[in-house]
Amino acid sequence: MKIGVIGVQGAVSEHLGITRAAMERCGFTGSVEWVDRAEKLRGLDGIIIPGGESTTIGRLMQRTGMFERIREMGLGGVPIMGTCAGMILLAKVGDEQVKRTGQPLLGLVDMEIERNAFGRQRESFEVDLPITILGGEPFRAVFIRAPAVRRVWGNAQVIARFNGRIVGVLQQNFLALAFHPELTADTRLHEYFLRMCKR
Repeated sequence: MKIGVIGVQGAVSEHLGITRAAMERCGFTGSVEWVDRAEKLRGLDGIIIPGGESTTIGRLMQRTGMFERIREMGLGGVPIMGTCAGMILLAKVGDEQVKRTGQPLLGLVDMEIERNAFGRQRESFEVDLPITILGGEPFRAVFIRAPAVRRVWGNAQVIARFNGRIVGVLQQNFLALAFHPELTADTRLHEYFLRMCKR
């Protein structure tokens, strides 16, 4: 199994570390690669788009030739997990902020996204979040300048809400999270994603 973390900007090393730990915990053999150009997308079984600044990540993905290739891979069934900025990039519809900044969207998940839905950096917080796909025990979710989903349609399934707002969506081979699972020691969401890649 070969998983790629898009490494143009954002929380890349944290995702590399926790994905390797999750792989070990699942008993899967394989590698987790730092992907910063289109050639490195070849042969991947799964892609993680991390948090960071979504407009910058989107534009750098375009500049390196990765944007369209990732879109094609997603449409072809390759699992993609997007966290925070990565969630924004997966959306089909953006808010006013997305339109104003010319934010590129991959348009893969049936959802409308709202950037900075919970305020700026200083309003960051952690919360124990029930997530349907994980079952019983809540997940300690870290929100940093997090987006939220205004609405979903089609095949998109809501898997987590906070204060009535959608913060987790699963749609076929896409897992979109408003928070940063890589900033905790809990590997369950990365394990879930790896099992999606194994199918």
